[in-house]
Amino acid sequence: MTISEIIHKKVYEEIIYRLRKHPLLFARTVLVFLFSAAVPVFFYYFIAVHYPTLLEGAVTKPALILVASAYYLGIWVFFFAQFIEYYLDNWIITNDRLVSIDQRGLFARTISELDLYRIQDARSEIHGIFATMFNYGDVIAQTAGEKEFFILKGIPDPHHIRQRLLDLAEGDRKFHVLSKT
Repeated sequence: MTISEIIHKKVYEEIIYRLRKHPLLFARTVLVFLFSAAVPVFFYYFIAVHYPTLLEGAVTKPALILVASAYYLGIWVFFFAQFIEYYLDNWIITNDRLVSIDQRGLFARTISELDLYRIQDARSEIHGIFATMFNYGDVIAQTAGEKEFFILKGIPDPHHIRQRLLDLAEGDRKFHVLSKT
């Protein structure tokens, strides 16, 4: 499924930005996965050194293999679900609107959109040493509508995106004023 099929672009609409969370945010998930994958290896060596008969038993060896296999299956499912969330969470900024595609788990997706002319204010936030070093953070667009805030979390170069979003919103307001006259 392409982005055009998801957001149903208007004739005059063009995609300015397609944003995704900064890759460093997914790197944390990779580190957790690698650490979790190493845990059974350490247990194996601990058991091999202190309780070597457990690895030779007719019942204990298959039981340990079964437990380790279930554990690895669990962490692979966790990793895959986290990757799907990272990869499918998108924000699309066009010359007319802001579209948020929020993947929640494997089988739930929420798509929200905001007409740019409704944006009253936008702010960008960078918190933490890594976010400052690698220039990623949040952009919060404030509206007067039902959804008071529209948040783009963990995106690269948030100050630039905030400024560009405000410029696009101003241009869209001018377009709507001209089209009403």
